[in-house]
Amino acid sequence: MFIERLNDAFNAFINLGGSAMMFIIITILSLIVGVSISKAIEGGLRMAIALTGMGAVISLLSSAFAPALESFVESTGVSLSVTDLGWAPLAVITWGSVYTLYFAFICLIVNAIMLIAKKTTTLNVDLFNIWNLSVIGLLTMYYSDDNLILTTLFVGFIYALMLINADVMKPTINKLLGYDKENITTTAHPSLLIAPVVMLFNKIIDVCLPFIDKFDFNAEALNKKIGFWGSNFAIGAYLGVFIGLLGRQSAAEIFTLAFTGAVALELFSLVGSWFGPAIGPLSEGITNKMSKRFSGRKLLIGIDWPILATRAELWAVANILAPILLVIAIFLPGNKVLPLGGILLTVLAPALLIVTRGKVIRMTIIGTILIPLFLWAATFIAEFVSKTSKAMGNFPDGFASDALISSVDSDPIEKMLAILFGKAVNTMDMKLIGFSVLALVGYILLFAWYFKQMRKENREIETESN
Repeated sequence: MFIERLNDAFNAFINLGGSAMMFIIITILSLIVGVSISKAIEGGLRMAIALTGMGAVISLLSSAFAPALESFVESTGVSLSVTDLGWAPLAVITWGSVYTLYFAFICLIVNAIMLIAKKTTTLNVDLFNIWNLSVIGLLTMYYSDDNLILTTLFVGFIYALMLINADVMKPTINKLLGYDKENITTTAHPSLLIAPVVMLFNKIIDVCLPFIDKFDFNAEALNKKIGFWGSNFAIGAYLGVFIGLLGRQSAAEIFTLAFTGAVALELFSLVGSWFGPAIGPLSEGITNKMSKRFSGRKLLIGIDWPILATRAELWAVANILAPILLVIAIFLPGNKVLPLGGILLTVLAPALLIVTRGKVIRMTIIGTILIPLFLWAATFIAEFVSKTSKAMGNFPDGFASDALISSVDSDPIEKMLAILFGKAVNTMDMKLIGFSVLALVGYILLFAWYFKQMRKENREIETESN
């Protein structure tokens, strides 16, 4: 009877909805780590508002675009039947799941253990972006039939790589942003896990196309020339017109799609900025407790990737890759995703910036080569994203009941590994298990090589500065 009542209470809590759940959970956790009542409630309320707002923007975009997309598929036969809504659906799913807080707890433990063992110097306070790890964890659980042991090990392993990556990137970040040696700011953002693959292609360019750096150009000047034409709402308008033409809509409908796309992309950026302050009080409370434990040691503080956003190369390349992404999406074998919300590849540009040290032509070439990874990953996770959104009551209005949504977002390799490992453990298929072992070994070796290369380049940066 006690178990039944506990289960009923838990189900009643879940049925409050993701926004209400996170309001309560963020508030309580903030109080536990010593945040004042006022700040705790403020953080919980901000999170609830951010989740609600993001859901409303997604519904706005999907309701307007769905008829045109369906018409496009019917008239052309091009099977881009999955609509990309950017990172927002994944954030809504993960922050509406209690497992995200479990994964956050695992990540905090991993960070503490690695600091104690002196395997990292980074204290990652970017707690909001734990949702990226949560996606990987939830995918692993989804395909492994809720194998929590496998999921915990995989999430912890990925997080450890993120922390080491934050360490080895620090000298390059200092060089790019003009920080001095005493600066303690770095980033452990999950999108930078693509850096080893970027490094691999960067080395190939060193061997095969070493002369291309002679043709590099001033990204800041390019951004100034683009100006308004590269803004969020301008790109949203282009998308609306593009989708309207593909779907053979009337002139009036195309105008509506253009304006709606402009509003949606601008609001994605605005509402997305609410999540950081929402998690701020809780993150600050945890940081204070951790800092007391490691007082006397110089720690790097890991925050969100936008510390790199001051570099003009990042935005120049994001704008250049946007139309390339659309073209590749139409012709790429195996892709079913039409990129909309993730059209600006800010999930790839930061890694391109760091590894190439801002060489725009290299960034563009490597970015173009890697675009298929992001499209394929978005295709593979579409079933998970759609079913989970429906189960949580977050599926956008305007789509048919059998429609699929997804996200062109960070960590494409990790997502595909999560699916592979989950299926292997669930089915115990020896072929899948063999592929999983080979994939994991290859993944680890690539990171080991990448870390070695970054440390070598760090020594060169140190020599230059001396």
